[in-house]
Amino acid sequence: MSKPKVIVITGPTASGKTTLALKTAQNIQDKTGKAVEIISADSRQVYKHIPVTTAQPMLEELSRCRHHFVNTLELDEEFNAGEFGSQARILIDKIFNERKIPLVVGGSGLYVNSLVYGFFEIGSDDKQLSKKFKIKRDEIYKLKEEKGFDHLLDELKKHDAVTFALMKEVKERRVIRALEVFYVTGIPISQHQSQKIEINFDAEMYGIQMERSVLYERINKRTDVMLNNGMIDEIEILKARGYHYKTHNSLNTVGAREIFDFLDGLVTKERMSELIKQNTRRFAKRQLTWFRRDEKIKWIGKYFEHIGMH
Repeated sequence: MSKPKVIVITGPTASGKTTLALKTAQNIQDKTGKAVEIISADSRQVYKHIPVTTAQPMLEELSRCRHHFVNTLELDEEFNAGEFGSQARILIDKIFNERKIPLVVGGSGLYVNSLVYGFFEIGSDDKQLSKKFKIKRDEIYKLKEEKGFDHLLDELKKHDAVTFALMKEVKERRVIRALEVFYVTGIPISQHQSQKIEINFDAEMYGIQMERSVLYERINKRTDVMLNNGMIDEIEILKARGYHYKTHNSLNTVGAREIFDFLDGLVTKERMSELIKQNTRRFAKRQLTWFRRDEKIKWIGKYFEHIGMH
């Protein structure tokens, strides 16, 4: 028996994923007569209070069809790729059972991989285990402050050399996550992740491509629009409420970081704008590098209109 097909639209930031997803949803609805529900695979759009900073779909866009994992979590809530994959697969089954059609859109590579390929994340559905992870995570952060990040790297090499060797880019959050899993469970995260997860659908994956210069110009223009549409005010309100990217991982993202630094008096407003554009361009380049490795992705132009029409 063949598995149902799920369309996934991905690509770098500012490439027009939301626009294409809504157009695709309309095409599918017109063709099939079935409602389409959009599942966002974006690690920051899932959070509340930062719609401008994370370029969430506008209210008019959200009203066209039901969206999931957008503006859902509080900023102090932890969420990761494994939890997203687990929850999104359950949601996809539910949408199909209701005789509707799921459509996935987003540029967070780990989230897409977690959903499509079954990237395993232990404890995503175990509240007691999640609590133990949180306690151990806090201890590891304190250890980092006392002995430095290099000490954590040495610990990871000692306890889970496989995970360390597989890291194409050493990121603090991934190192700490791997250590907390080992310290709590006694089993390296690489062994947990080797467990096979059954995927109940076939993913048809599309990535938006365009000339690098065009993408970078879109990033620059979108940054100006976001700054004019209240992004600074959005972060200023959060800062007044005690939030900061140094204390909340949900805010440790391009745009928020630079504005916090501006509000802290570390950079000028002009430099802040330059840094947001520069760092967003670098982020887009990393996204493209990530997705180019996936041979399953079909690369299309921004205005490709025939996804899901065959």
